[in-house]
Amino acid sequence: MKYLIISLLVTTCFVPFGQAQIIDPAGTVKRKATDRANGRIDQSIDQGFDKAEEGIGNLFRKKEKNKSAGEPPSLPPEKEKATWQETENIRDAKAPFATYSKFDFLPGEKIIAIEDFSQDAIGDFPARWDTDGSGEVVSLSGKSGHWLRFSGEGSFYPEFVPVLSENTTIEFELGTDQAHQVLTMVRFVDVKSNARILNRRFANQVTVSLSPLGSTDVEVRASDESQVLQNHREIDLWKVPNKPFVRISIWRQKHRLRVYMDQVKVWDIPRAFQAEADYRLVFETSTFFVENRQLLLSDLRVAEGLPDMRSKLLTEGKLVTTGILFDTGSEVIKRVSYGVLEEIAKTLNDTPTLNVRITGHTDNQGNAQSNLTLSTRRAEAVKEALIKTWGISASRLLTEGKGQTLPVADNQSSEGRANNRRVEFTKL
Repeated sequence: MKYLIISLLVTTCFVPFGQAQIIDPAGTVKRKATDRANGRIDQSIDQGFDKAEEGIGNLFRKKEKNKSAGEPPSLPPEKEKATWQETENIRDAKAPFATYSKFDFLPGEKIIAIEDFSQDAIGDFPARWDTDGSGEVVSLSGKSGHWLRFSGEGSFYPEFVPVLSENTTIEFELGTDQAHQVLTMVRFVDVKSNARILNRRFANQVTVSLSPLGSTDVEVRASDESQVLQNHREIDLWKVPNKPFVRISIWRQKHRLRVYMDQVKVWDIPRAFQAEADYRLVFETSTFFVENRQLLLSDLRVAEGLPDMRSKLLTEGKLVTTGILFDTGSEVIKRVSYGVLEEIAKTLNDTPTLNVRITGHTDNQGNAQSNLTLSTRRAEAVKEALIKTWGISASRLLTEGKGQTLPVADNQSSEGRANNRRVEFTKL
């Protein structure tokens, strides 16, 4: 009911001012009686939501740096992590890899920006971002890595992400909960029309709004700030309290905009971007004027280049991709890799005489021997996926692992390490 009230308030904002409310005096008494009964029902529902929020809300508390001697011990971090992974595995069992069969997202060929906040101290605002609001880097109980927590209203600008090329992909994870729900806006701001990135002007902008109440909007504005396009869609892919996290994938291909929430394509706009504009990426939050709200963001990946996997494999004889992602330190393939594997499988199925060697590579984090073993296991995992999901014959696929021995980029930066974590397919 809490989020229903907020949703109604937001909806009201879009009602034309010319409409007037018509009151029926004869029905007032009857409505009052109904409202009184509904009020009691609402109270019971709210109590139920409060219980649900208690559990989910625990995920969003920043891990405390120090504990006083008098405090009871909390759940050990390794146990918290195991608990979350248990939940994820249950969800995976209900939604196997093949459920991504309509996920046609293909990440760009070269990673140009990565943000996992690993270089930032807990409690600090990230060094490579600018804002007119406030935020801090946090870690979450039961979730790996660092997250940026946006606090309150504001715009948040990742300065390290360059002007977007006409073929760019952007991926990131979002999270919030019932008690702290925040409307998120992903803006593509033309710096030619908006000299000050954070001033929230709307000239020549493309905006994708994502609501944890189960909806999304898209808006395009011209250089004179007039609205060219606006649309709204109800969809429960990010809806608290049951689903507090979502993965967002955005694909710009010249004028075209495609947006995915998890495996579902929610927008496909053929004329969203202007060819002459220089777009920069900006995040914005709206808290509906309620204090103490928060949004969480992590694993931001920006890549560019139009992957032509078929041509590279058949004509050049070698395909290198960073788009097959694995769980950290594991050979488990993330389901968001489906689009890339699907393209490779199509090429193999269309060319029965084509045999390939699959080679796994890692960055230099960790032990060299462990990385060699891991890269071999990852190559085997890709082979198994092609066999089991797409029916490719095992006799056509060889595997090997090279570990960290053949880097293609500097391992000193996040972007370099991400480009070194790759899978190669070589024509035999």
